[in-house]
Amino acid sequence: MPTHDPAADITALRESFDAGTTRRVEARLAQLEALRRGLRAEHRRLTSALAEDLGKSRTESVITELGVLTQEIAHVRRHLRSWLRPERFPLGPLQAPSRAELHREPLGLVLVIAPWNYPLNLALAPLIGAIAGGNTTILTPSELAPATSSAIAHLVRTHLDPAWVRVVEGGADETSALLEQRVDLIFYTGGSTVGRIVARAAAEHLTPTVLELGGKSPVFVDDGVDLARTARRIVWGKFTNTGQTCVAPDYLMATPRTATKLVPHLRRAVREMYGARPERSPDYGRMISTDHFDRVLRLIDDDKVALGGTAGADRASRYLPPTIMTGVEQGDAVMGEEIFGPVLPILTVEGPDEAIVRIRAGEKPLTAYVFTGRREVEDRFTAETSSGSLALGMTLAHVGSPTMPFGGIGASGSGAYHGRAGLETFTHAKPVVRKPLRPDTLRLVYPPYRGLKRRLLGRVLR
Repeated sequence: MPTHDPAADITALRESFDAGTTRRVEARLAQLEALRRGLRAEHRRLTSALAEDLGKSRTESVITELGVLTQEIAHVRRHLRSWLRPERFPLGPLQAPSRAELHREPLGLVLVIAPWNYPLNLALAPLIGAIAGGNTTILTPSELAPATSSAIAHLVRTHLDPAWVRVVEGGADETSALLEQRVDLIFYTGGSTVGRIVARAAAEHLTPTVLELGGKSPVFVDDGVDLARTARRIVWGKFTNTGQTCVAPDYLMATPRTATKLVPHLRRAVREMYGARPERSPDYGRMISTDHFDRVLRLIDDDKVALGGTAGADRASRYLPPTIMTGVEQGDAVMGEEIFGPVLPILTVEGPDEAIVRIRAGEKPLTAYVFTGRREVEDRFTAETSSGSLALGMTLAHVGSPTMPFGGIGASGSGAYHGRAGLETFTHAKPVVRKPLRPDTLRLVYPPYRGLKRRLLGRVLR
């Protein structure tokens, strides 16, 4: 059930913004510090909620949720004043003498719609950018992670100023009601189906949107790389959060020889990280719901399973084992949609050329991964493929950096955030120009245009 009336919240936050509550930099820094203190004070409540919703261990919650947020807050607070300084730029000789600057102004009231897979991180990381930008915020946690939603609502009510941030809990009805209201930016993280609904609703008010979506993020493993280390990095990136990560390696491509040699290393890496019985591992999570469990289970072809599979799955506990499939072809069910679960299909390709062709044939992914010892192969994937990001020699970890913009392209999303990119997303870069009335050099462009004036303009503007 929603904790507040959405329309009343929007009215209150709009009035708060119009009153100038969020404009002072000192006030923004104070709210960011309050959020940092709140995360520390509510640490146990938040990690318990993440364990209840997703089976996350306390350590994984710190690495992928709370730790990312505290680093982001520290980075933003350290640099916010310098990021907000006006940036000068020239107007050109025709307008001299003059002065021009870019001033970053708040957008106003923003709506942040959060997903369930990283329900704390992906709710509060955009909020950090919104606060830094001087906005008021309506935050809607995901109803599919109810314990975390409740914990977020408690954190905001207890530690943040309601003149800055309010939480609306609930499901599709509450979110739809919010989307009918006029706001100044909608920030949505989730699937493309709902992303299209958000975009259509935003169009009614011509509201700008940031859409953080997903897609089938590929990983290519080149011949000749260190397969043991490569396998560990892929297994960690794939099976963290039980594969329920928008930037998890969705499928793997390698030559037949490398794929055959890689599979034993992948099995070994799974065993090293989660033991012989991953269902007993405190570090291996669970699917968010039985519906999601059923959907991913249907993608598994046991005839192609090299590890895991449906036999070890348990619907009652929402446990799906780490699963690796070999001999996968493009037409298989597992290649028809984003997996968003602990299933790694392996496709064989002739080499980098075919891998690049396959990537280019589909929608642009949120990220792509390449493991190679050849600089020319890295350069080719950089130049010849398009994705929200490209990670060479690693998976997943890059999205937690507060210094790197994170966002998609095409079907995988639009807009970016984290660090300075977050500030830029949640502000408008307003040009402010100044020109004295004397000397009136603009007389040069006033009509009539003849004689010396026309010749001078022709010379200046050629």
